[in-house]
Amino acid sequence: MIPDAFVQDLLARVDISDVVGRYVPLRKAGANLLGLCPFHNEKTPSFTVSPTKQFYHCFGCGAHGSAISFLMEHTGASFPEAVKALAATVGMAVPEESRSPRQQAAARERKEQKSHHRQVLEQAQACFVGRLKTSPSAIGYLKRRGISGQTAARFGLGWAGTDRHGLAEVFPNYEDPVLVESGLVIESDDGRRYDRFRERIMFPIHDGRGGLIGFGGRVLDKSEPKYLNSPETTLFSKGQELYGLWEARAAIRANGHVLVVEGYMDVVSLAHSGVENAVATLGTATTAMHVQKLLRTSDHIVFSFDGDQAGRRAAWRALQQCLPLLRDDVSVRFLFLPAEHDPDSYVRAYGQEAFRATVNEAVPLSRFLLDELASRHAMGEAEGRAACVHEAKPLLAQLPSGALRLQIEREFARQVRFTPEELSAMLADDAVGGSPPAMPASLDDGRTQRPRGTVGGGEAPVGGPTASADSPGEPPFVQYAGRARRVVATRRVTPMAKRLLRLLAAHPELAAALGDQQLEIVCGSPHLVLVRELIALINGSGARHVGALLQIVEAGSDLATVLSSLSAELLGQDDLPDPNAEWRDALARIELDAVKEEQSRLVETGLNDADARQRYRELTRRIALLTSALPRS
Repeated sequence: MIPDAFVQDLLARVDISDVVGRYVPLRKAGANLLGLCPFHNEKTPSFTVSPTKQFYHCFGCGAHGSAISFLMEHTGASFPEAVKALAATVGMAVPEESRSPRQQAAARERKEQKSHHRQVLEQAQACFVGRLKTSPSAIGYLKRRGISGQTAARFGLGWAGTDRHGLAEVFPNYEDPVLVESGLVIESDDGRRYDRFRERIMFPIHDGRGGLIGFGGRVLDKSEPKYLNSPETTLFSKGQELYGLWEARAAIRANGHVLVVEGYMDVVSLAHSGVENAVATLGTATTAMHVQKLLRTSDHIVFSFDGDQAGRRAAWRALQQCLPLLRDDVSVRFLFLPAEHDPDSYVRAYGQEAFRATVNEAVPLSRFLLDELASRHAMGEAEGRAACVHEAKPLLAQLPSGALRLQIEREFARQVRFTPEELSAMLADDAVGGSPPAMPASLDDGRTQRPRGTVGGGEAPVGGPTASADSPGEPPFVQYAGRARRVVATRRVTPMAKRLLRLLAAHPELAAALGDQQLEIVCGSPHLVLVRELIALINGSGARHVGALLQIVEAGSDLATVLSSLSAELLGQDDLPDPNAEWRDALARIELDAVKEEQSRLVETGLNDADARQRYRELTRRIALLTSALPRS
């Protein structure tokens, strides 16, 4: 494990503009640098790098972070790999925290196990590729499907052979447990072993860095199962991986969208025909992990499914996984081919240009959602429209607030003969009466974050919903995009707290210079919980700029959400001439509010005793002192 102190020292030495500049052409734009975002397709630069604050932020897709996170996201490197690569550029040796002998042994064992599994898979892959060259039936099948030798080589296609123990030729120790652990061999209850893949065209599956993690196999005839995947292993999880993503990465950037199809052969056949930006799920329904991975690849996704009922059901499941992750700058569309065709057969029958034309005519998610809902109900009668609203409510509730949600709700309102106001009121009533989905944190930068769980405490996200008073013991109502919802109380960040958070993020050195009186003010305010957390994070880590803070803050925490929301503001903020004066002014105003509040409470008691009257006079003097010290506005 790499010590946090070393990571902070490293981030203080490297220049993020040099790191990003190796991969992204940057030009000067005031105090910052500007370029085309490497994480989504754009024609107008919105990717900004701050050399002074040492972080990057994209105003298009919201990507942000430090030099370390940039390397991890852009190159697919792991955290240790990114740290080691950066350390090498500044001549630093990466230490590791002392661990117990048991921890060190466990870490070595995990690393060796993964390495051994990958070596075994690569040996099997070489065997499969070699067998394909000597199998007339497999070669004939690929030729009939229009796959050339060049395309087969590009995707590493192979042939598993017909022998139940064919891999014994590759692995003399056929009883080695790693063959079962890596998914190549199956061991029956009676202890007998046999190859998992037989008489199948083999498709190697790679992770985001191009490493071999598993296989998919397809039969040559109509026997079942048509496709067979590697089982879940230390390297492979089919609910998270997409076939062909590694091979298609350049074409996805060039075409401006990623095409999602249902089968391996669709991906290979499309690539052979010149459509090289296709990927496929691994025999599973589309998952939220798939959608997240796709959105990291491109902000334009086209799902292509067969035109039959099974294809439409698969498309509907994919739509449901997309709803919570939509943004106003994301386009998700659905392509439904004629019932007798899949992408493979269509492109072979009509060619690349005809297929691309159908992609351009794909149905937007909003249209598919509304049409599909309408098709399930008798929209010509009140009962049918009411049932349609009932089905739509949980789907609409999953949409993050924003322009897209508003557009969809307005179209749906017309469809069910409601006014937008009537539909909003009904959705609000439903949210109050039931258990709502996780509330997305909409932040000041205008970008809606992924939904996250609510937390305890008395503060809510910066610029997000504001809670109103409610009866004790009940969740508060929250005004959100013009609708009231009942949610678990979340952390509320007041304007003054946000000012302190912005100051600390831009000038972490302020945390180390806190005096006792200032610390007492911060600790005494119920609205400064996140400020206290940020001070503790800075002092505990030694972070020296906002890039370092973004790197070490706990992912998914309220503090991470706040720092994300502030990152866009900090890029446009000039360095303050005297941040200490700004900090003192903010704390003085917080103390002034607290003193006035205490004085008001005393007045409410009637000032009936000498102690209360004495305290009132002390507070009056303190108010006068604080007021005189504040600059006149």
